[in-house]
Amino acid sequence: MKKSYLAISLLAPLAVQAAYGAKKVKTTTDPNRPNVIIILADDLGYGDLGCYGAKNVKTPNVDRLASQGIRFTDTHAIAATSTPSRYSILTGEYAWRREDTDIAPGDAGMIIRPEQYTMADMFRSQGYRTSAIGKWHLGIGAKTGTQDWNAPLPASLSDIGFDYHYIMAATADRVPCVFIEDGNVANYDPSAPIHVSYKKNFPGEPTGKNNPELLYNLKSTPGCGHDQSIVNGIGRIGYMKGGGKALWKDEDIADSITSHAINFIKANKNNPFFMYFCTNDVHVPRFPHPRFRGQSGMGLRGDAIVQFDWAVGQLMETLDKLGIADNTIILLSSDNGPVLDDGYQDQAAELLNGHKPAGPWRGNKYSAYEGGTAVPMIVRWPGKIKGGQTSTTLTSQIDWMASLGNLIGARFPKGSAPDSENRLGNLLGTDNTHRPYVLELAYNRCMSVRTSEWKYIEPSDGPKILDWAPGMETGSDQQPQLYSIKNNVWEKENVATQHPQLVYDMQNILRKARQKSDK
Repeated sequence: MKKSYLAISLLAPLAVQAAYGAKKVKTTTDPNRPNVIIILADDLGYGDLGCYGAKNVKTPNVDRLASQGIRFTDTHAIAATSTPSRYSILTGEYAWRREDTDIAPGDAGMIIRPEQYTMADMFRSQGYRTSAIGKWHLGIGAKTGTQDWNAPLPASLSDIGFDYHYIMAATADRVPCVFIEDGNVANYDPSAPIHVSYKKNFPGEPTGKNNPELLYNLKSTPGCGHDQSIVNGIGRIGYMKGGGKALWKDEDIADSITSHAINFIKANKNNPFFMYFCTNDVHVPRFPHPRFRGQSGMGLRGDAIVQFDWAVGQLMETLDKLGIADNTIILLSSDNGPVLDDGYQDQAAELLNGHKPAGPWRGNKYSAYEGGTAVPMIVRWPGKIKGGQTSTTLTSQIDWMASLGNLIGARFPKGSAPDSENRLGNLLGTDNTHRPYVLELAYNRCMSVRTSEWKYIEPSDGPKILDWAPGMETGSDQQPQLYSIKNNVWEKENVATQHPQLVYDMQNILRKARQKSDK
């Protein structure tokens, strides 16, 4: 495992440069090696941004990003939930090919194994400095449930291509509620050793279920599982003891990850860099900083979107001040569709006031319907891409790895990124050819096939409405479903019986995809 770096301060530029390993070389202007920043929001819906028709919430920074690049209207996450979606982006492999890629607990071991070739490996092979900052949710440490959070972790992101990382092990609603920096708990407090369990509580520790009076910042929704350990007056999934000064405050998460991202950019302004920047704002528990409260008129979820927009603006401003914006690609998207009531009583549904988080699409996070995977995507590269464009091209996040690899001239080891296709022209707006189809994965591993005109959902068992997310449609049905997206994006009329040959063709796509074992 690589050495741990020192903590970084915005007021200590020399320490920043040393910490991130930047080299003193001439500022890169090589168009074949642009800086690349992936901004991946969490649970941000297609309709949650101003440039995508958002109502009651303003996102001026993201809107400006779109005005300076390409706004895509038919882009799909690989899955309707976080862990499989993120796994697929970083490996170029569909998560459903493995059984251990469902939503990960906070103490999951590393799901991406060191022997796998990742997007970070790809960039590093071409001389890039690489970083992962913010939400991770792909496991950390060698083995699930065995981490010693009080010592350097024996396996971390440095083993899968990232030169620097400052991450949340999972999500804000899961313990441990501490940041991990280069394989160590950041700001570790030796006076408060950390213990984590997803099996049972620690003696004497309060829980949200038994001590609801201690949930002073945010109340949990009964029966949703977010009522175990209490951190910062908010109930979590899982049990945790200790942490002390290392515990995060939810209202400061955006500030913390954004400042670390800015530090990384500054330290590598003269070196090509890749940054995987993952925000937590819109994911539960939504608890934005007080300066964003009341900015949306939609309560905490809307204010969290405003906070996300602020973070995007901070990165854009940093690039401008350093004079490297023209040769930096920003690719902004979301890991899956939106969800409203997802474990906390934040009135996200009650305060919509006409806002449609999923935009025109049916369904939300978890769902096999389009709202589960139809996400915003914006690509800006001022030096190469003409601004103000809108692309209706059908695209999938699974192709980011091969496409960006082609851009920087990376060579892929045999068997790596087996499902990723080079569709660089789609990203840069030079080729508007639709992807023949995209594959989508629902929360229950039900799969769908989407073409530019049709949507097929395979038969699956399960409830039609989620128990823990009121009103959230799953798309589950024991019969095949076929919808004409060209005629009605809402997936209202199932026409499977009217088009048996098309259903057969879609089923064949799934059958062949499942049989595929190599590129």
